[in-house]
Parts: sequence; C-alpha cells; structure tokens
Amino acid sequence: MDINETIKSQLEENPIILYMKGTPQAPQCGFSAKTVQALMACGERFAFVNILDNQELREGLKVYSSWPTYPQLYISGELVGGCDIILEMSESGELAEQVKAAVKQAEA
Repeated sequence: MDINETIKSQLEENPIILYMKGTPQAPQCGFSAKTVQALMACGERFAFVNILDNQELREGLKVYSSWPTYPQLYISGELVGGCDIILEMSESGELAEQVKAAVKQAEA
C-alpha cells in the first residue's frame, strides 16, 4: 500500500484523528500538547498517529494535506488545521460541536 492509500485508510477508519509529534500521554512538542488538551476537553475518544515514528508518513502527509506543519487534525476525513486553528475552535465551542457530530455520525 502506498503512503496515500495508508493515509486515506486511516482517515476512513477514524472519525477523529490527530497526526502529532509524540503521543497524547507524551507529546513531543508544545503545539501537539496544546492540541491534545483541546481535543481531550471535548470528551470523546480520538485516534492519533505519532508522525515521528514514520518518516514516509510524516513527509507524505504534508503533500497529501498541503499543510506543512504538525499537528494536523482531521474530522470526518477533512483537514481541520493545526494548533492555532484548533485552539480558536476550542475557545468558541466549535471544536466540541464538530467532534461530537463526527462521533455521532460514525456510530450511525
């Protein structure tokens, strides 16, 4: 499976997926840590991929998304954005709304 197929598969299988540096329990950068905190505050489970473990994925996802930095949050297969966007959405309540809607849709 090529890297684009791997990415598509991950996005299809997970309504909420965060590509980040490190893990939610041990983030490897401040931006990933802040993004994880915002996601956890939504109260729903989410998938994550530590892009530091897979150089091919790390580089391939930048091309796939046309987004050069990490973390990258995808909800319902769509790129939402990085840390700054996620924090703004968290403050406005929009993040929790989208996360809960994606989980509900996936369960339907």
